Amino acid sequence: MKTKSSITWLKNPEPHNYPAAHSYLSLILSDSKAKDLVKKLKSASIFEFKAKDIFRASQLSLLGISNSHVEKDRKKIKKGVPLSPILLVRDASNGKVAVADGYHRLCAVYSFDEDSVIPCKIV
Repeated sequence: MKTKSSITWLKNPEPHNYPAAHSYLSLILSDSKAKDLVKKLKSASIFEFKAKDIFRASQLSLLGISNSHVEKDRKKIKKGVPLSPILLVRDASNGKVAVADGYHRLCAVYSFDEDSVIPCKIV
């Protein structure tokens, strides 16, 4: 899958993305709720959203390219290595989206093109 800015993406998240999402979600939710959301993410369809819209909806700060994880993902983009889709959770009670996994990928993509379309699983 290619976006208009030539950033390549895997068709599905990598298996290790789900335990990472659980780790993050279990910090902000009960373990049982985190497990339930990860289970739902595994079966969710892929949707596409612009990088800038994900940032606005998440209310997160953009990490700079000096961050080692962001730089690692920027190098992957430059080499044409496909990135894993991002995992998102809607937090209706706070009116925002939690980036359960893929924050560094999101920052790396945004640094290339804020209008870039990012494949995501969202629940």
